[in-house]
Amino acid sequence: MIGRLFEAGADVFRINMSHTSHDKLRELVTTIRAVEAGYSRPIGILVDLQGPKLRLGTFADGAAEIETGQDFVLDTDAAPGDAKRVHLPHPEIFAAIKRGDTLLIDDGKLRLVATDVAAARIATRVEVGGKVSNRKGVSLPDTVIPLAALAPKDLADLEAALNAGVDWIALSFIQRPEDIAEAKKITRGRAAVMAKIEKPQAVARLADILDLADALMVARGDLGVEMPLEKVPGVQKEMTRICRRAGKPVVVATQMLESMIASPVPTRAEVSDVATAIFDGADAVMLSAESAAGKYPVEAVATMNRIAEEVERDGMYPPSIHVLQTEPEATGADAIAAAARQVAETLDLAAIVCWTSSGSTGLRVSRERPNCPIVAISPIEAAGRKLSVVWGIHCVIDEDARDQDDMVERACRLAFKEGFAKAGQRIIIVAGVPLGTPGATNFMRIAFVGPGADDE
Repeated sequence: MIGRLFEAGADVFRINMSHTSHDKLRELVTTIRAVEAGYSRPIGILVDLQGPKLRLGTFADGAAEIETGQDFVLDTDAAPGDAKRVHLPHPEIFAAIKRGDTLLIDDGKLRLVATDVAAARIATRVEVGGKVSNRKGVSLPDTVIPLAALAPKDLADLEAALNAGVDWIALSFIQRPEDIAEAKKITRGRAAVMAKIEKPQAVARLADILDLADALMVARGDLGVEMPLEKVPGVQKEMTRICRRAGKPVVVATQMLESMIASPVPTRAEVSDVATAIFDGADAVMLSAESAAGKYPVEAVATMNRIAEEVERDGMYPPSIHVLQTEPEATGADAIAAAARQVAETLDLAAIVCWTSSGSTGLRVSRERPNCPIVAISPIEAAGRKLSVVWGIHCVIDEDARDQDDMVERACRLAFKEGFAKAGQRIIIVAGVPLGTPGATNFMRIAFVGPGADDE
C-alpha cells in the first residue's frame, strides 16, 4: 500500500505518534525505506509528536450533561465528577488561568468562561453546554500555560524517531520559540524540525518561531478549535506568505479531502480548498484520516496529486504565485538562485539542476518558484529526503561530482534520464564551488543536453 501511495503522488509519509508504538514506528520506517530503495527515489518520513495533552478527569457515571447557563467547577479533587464539577489534573492551568479566560472542552464542543479563580478551584459559567465524558481534552485559547512542548512521552518518541532515522519531526501545540529551541537541542541536526501552528499563542509569535523552525505546518484542525473558524483562512495565507519570504517550506493540513474517508470522490468545496492552498504557494498539502484510516487512500492521494498538477498548469497560477515573490537576500547564494530563475525563464530552459549537499541550494531555488522543473542532485540521502517536502524539487541521490566538467556532464545526463530535458535542449546548473561545501552557492552555467546524454 505504501508503494501504491508513493506511485499515486505521495512524497512524504507522516507517522502520528498519538497512535503509534515504538515497534510500529520502526516497522513503518523499515517498510518506507524498502519502498524507497525499490523506486530509487528519496522519500521523506515525518514523525508527528503528540505534544502536551490537557484532559479532564473522570465522571462517576462515565459522562455528565452540562447545561448552557449553569455554573460548573473544575478543581484539584480527584473524586469522580458529576454535572456540577470535575477533576482537572493540571496544576499548571490553575497557576496560569485568569478570570474571563475561555476553556474549550472536547474539541470546542463545550465552552466555559472562568468567573472565579483560586489555587485549587476554577469556577466557570457554561456558555455552550452538552454531554461531556471521561478524559476529554481541554483547550485554553486565552491562556499561555507554562508547559514544556515536549512531555515525557514526546521525549521518548523523539529519541525513538531519531534512532530510526526519520527526516522531519513535527512539534504539536507549541506556544513560543523556546519550544523549538528545546527540540533542536535534542535533534542536533539529525532531523529537521517542523512547527505545527495550532494555538493562538503561536500565531502571535509566528516570526520568532519561524526564525528557529525549519518549516511550518498550518494545523487547521486544532487551530479552528482554539480560535474562531473564520480567522483560520487568513492565518493560513499569512503563514504561507512568511514562509515564502523566509524560503522555508509550509505544509497545509487537516480535512483537505475529508469526505474521501468514506467516498471515492471529494466535494467540490474540498477541491477548491486544496487548489487555494496551492495557488497561495504552499509547498505541500497533507492528508490525515483520508489515507490513514479511510476507505479510499490511493484515490485520495491521486486526487490531491491531480488537483496540484492542474493548478500549476492553470494560466492564473504563475501571476498569483509571483505576486508573493520577494527580493533575494543580499547574499551571493540568493542572488544566484534568483538569477537562475530569470535566465531559465528568459531562455526557456528545460530545467534548473542544483548540486546540493545540505539541501540549501535546492531550498533557495524553490523559493524563486521558477516555471521550469528543479532537479536537485545530492550525494547525501538525508538531504534528498528532507527536500521531499519542498515545492517543485525532484531529488536524485548520486555521488558527488569529481570536478566542474563531471558536474556539467552528469547534470545533463541525469536531467535527460529523469525525463526533464531532451537532447538538444538546454539546462542551467547551479552549485557551490569548491564542491561539497554546504551553503556555498556561487556557480551557474548553461549547458546543452547532447545526443549522448542517455549513454551510461
